[in-house]
Parts: sequence; structure tokens; C-alpha cells
Amino acid sequence: MNSRKQIRALTEGALLVAAAQILSLLKLWEMPWGGSVVLAMVPVILYAVRWGLGPGLLAGFVFGVLQFMFDGGFAIGWQSMIGDYLLAFTVLGLAGIAKKRKGGIFIGTVIGGVARFLVHYVVGATVWAAYMPENFLGITMTTPWFYSLLYNILYMGPNIVITLVVFALLYKPLGKYLRGEDVANL
Repeated sequence: MNSRKQIRALTEGALLVAAAQILSLLKLWEMPWGGSVVLAMVPVILYAVRWGLGPGLLAGFVFGVLQFMFDGGFAIGWQSMIGDYLLAFTVLGLAGIAKKRKGGIFIGTVIGGVARFLVHYVVGATVWAAYMPENFLGITMTTPWFYSLLYNILYMGPNIVITLVVFALLYKPLGKYLRGEDVANL
């Protein structure tokens, strides 16, 4: 990558991670033990699909650090710090796998969103297992794996759907930008 393209990638990454951090503060809905419905995945996934896997993973990692620092850092130990913040937000960068693919922004959203869900799911079923309530949503909880599935799908499902809807609404007017065509010739 030439220096002009590197500067553009770093600048865009910093701006989009900052936008994600700001959007994470505007919670549409928040779960009692962490997790919320926000628009914060939009800028991180956009960056990953535009610039690729490596830069996307780095942007996700930086966003995870910022989330831990500025979103209250709700963790019960180093395992949940690493899992629920650093790893869960880093895997959003897997959306970069879809760079230059037809419908890449949508494929990337599903890849990054499902990867983030899976991390939260495993951390919830292992690290947070001791905090499983007897009843959740009127259902008797018998296994932390089922509880973690229900808990995490309640906010990750809407996050993925909202991100897909935002990209669908922006695809026609900003398609060239969403596909990364504007940076292909730098």
C-alpha cells in the first residue's frame, strides 16, 4: 500500500472508530447485564469491508478497547474483559473477508455480526454461567448455554438487522463508497 493510501486508511479508520464510539453511547435499548442495541457496528463493518481483513480487525480491536474504557467496562474478570470487549469487537473486522465481493457490505455484516454473537455466546455460557438466573423471559433456565443463547440473541439479533437495514438504505445513494470503489485506485 502506498503512503497516500495508508494515510487515507488510517484517517478513515480513526474517524469511523470515533463515530462507532459516539454511536455506542446512543443506546436504543440496553440489557441488564451488558449488551445493547446501538448503531455502533455500522462504521466498524463499513471500514472493514472497504479496507479489508487486517485493517478491519485492527479497527475492531481499537473499538473494543474504547468500549471497555468508556462504556463502563462491565466485566467480572480478565476472561470477560478479553472475551466481551477485545475479542468480541475485534471479530467485527472479519467483515473484511467480504471486501470486493458482490454484496460485500451485507455479507460482511452477517460475518462480523455472527462472529461477535458467537464470542458473546461462548463467554456468556462459560464465564458468566455462575450468574444465570433460575428464570429468564418466563422460561426456567437449566443450562448456561441456552441462557446465553437467549440473552445474547436479544441484542445481537437487532444489532445485525439494524446494521443491514442501514446499509440497505444507503446502498443506492452511497453504493460506490460502501463497495470501496472510491479507494480502489489510490
